[in-house]
Amino acid sequence: MTYEETRRGSEPGSGAPSGSPSGPVRPLWRQRDFGIFWAAQTLSVLGDSFALIALPLLVLQATGSLARMGLLTAVGGAAAVVAAVFAGAVVDRVDRRRLLIACDLVRMALYALVPSVWLLGPQIWLLYLVLPLCEAVGMLFAVGYVTVVRGLVGTEQLTEANGRLNATAAAAGVLGPLCAGLVAAWSGPATAVGVDAGSFGVSAACLAFVRLRGRPAKTAERSGLWRDLRTGIAFLYGHPVLRALTALLFVFSFLTLGLNDLVIYHLKHDLGHDDGTVGTVMAVGALGTITGALLVARVRRRLGFGPTWTGAVAVCGLSFAGLGWARDVPAVAALSAAFLACAGMAGTCSMSLRQEVTPEPLLGRVTAAFWTLQYAAAPVGAAVLTWAAEHHGTAPVGLVAGGCCVLIAVAALCTPIRRSGRRP
Repeated sequence: MTYEETRRGSEPGSGAPSGSPSGPVRPLWRQRDFGIFWAAQTLSVLGDSFALIALPLLVLQATGSLARMGLLTAVGGAAAVVAAVFAGAVVDRVDRRRLLIACDLVRMALYALVPSVWLLGPQIWLLYLVLPLCEAVGMLFAVGYVTVVRGLVGTEQLTEANGRLNATAAAAGVLGPLCAGLVAAWSGPATAVGVDAGSFGVSAACLAFVRLRGRPAKTAERSGLWRDLRTGIAFLYGHPVLRALTALLFVFSFLTLGLNDLVIYHLKHDLGHDDGTVGTVMAVGALGTITGALLVARVRRRLGFGPTWTGAVAVCGLSFAGLGWARDVPAVAALSAAFLACAGMAGTCSMSLRQEVTPEPLLGRVTAAFWTLQYAAAPVGAAVLTWAAEHHGTAPVGLVAGGCCVLIAVAALCTPIRRSGRRP
């Protein structure tokens, strides 16, 4: 199948992409395979939220440096970008269920190394080895995860399914950071990383019982990995809305990847609070993600893709701008919740649109190309953001970064995103 053939197959009026449901659509809660997949992802995110808090705390505990925290984030992000280059080609060629299970098991083994080695004493170098590998494997998992959702629920329920997956993931994220902060305060951040390792094992066991319908199509010709990436980029470039989204999210990711480190540093260094407070604020912030995920399908149906995405990015910018100026914990938590709610809405909208308009044989490669381009500069942005905050303070850095996010929303009004209506 050529690029032009797959592109024509996704144009309006050409029929629904593969994976569309036939016959009456059953409610999501009655679909067995989606239910098991849903549970697996929730468990995985529950453990992941431990690492989200524990790894930066391990670095801060050992070095006291925000810049070192940002460097760890940057190294992990860079590994994910490199993995994204090849992830789409791999996902489109292999059994996706086995791939997801293998990714979970590899991450379980890697994260289990951290508490094991920490018994002998802090080894910061290990984090700079484990996190990039886990992020690379995680990117492979994430691309595979996106490609299987449409095969599980069909195109008509994509936004609802993505919203529910994000909502329950965020619900796990409420409990996860809170527990991670308490565990870190009680027995150290390394123990929290061990909990993360166990969650991946449970997720892999759940995925073993899922039946996936969306398998990559057999092709007569196997192209090279770089050609596969170019195929995904060509599809993105040929779709006006996806082209604009990719460019704008490139800048947005550059500005916001280091936000988590900035919030942790602001709470501990600027405001003088402990690890338990950090976990509590992250948990409250995750409540925002739940709210956004539960509302996104309804808001998109009412307002359309363009207004929903643009408005969400604008509120993200305003929230980010105020974070550094917030001097008490409730204000930091509220602004974090607002940012995460709108970031979740924008992310769910863009992912659902991409799943809806991309033909099944290209879905892995298009997803990988989209994320490669979106996050290409994000690791550098995280390093720059945290370095600037350490030297100039969190307030002015947050104000500048947040203001730039608002400008991204304004720029979207001058692109085809503004005219993107209720139907993609």
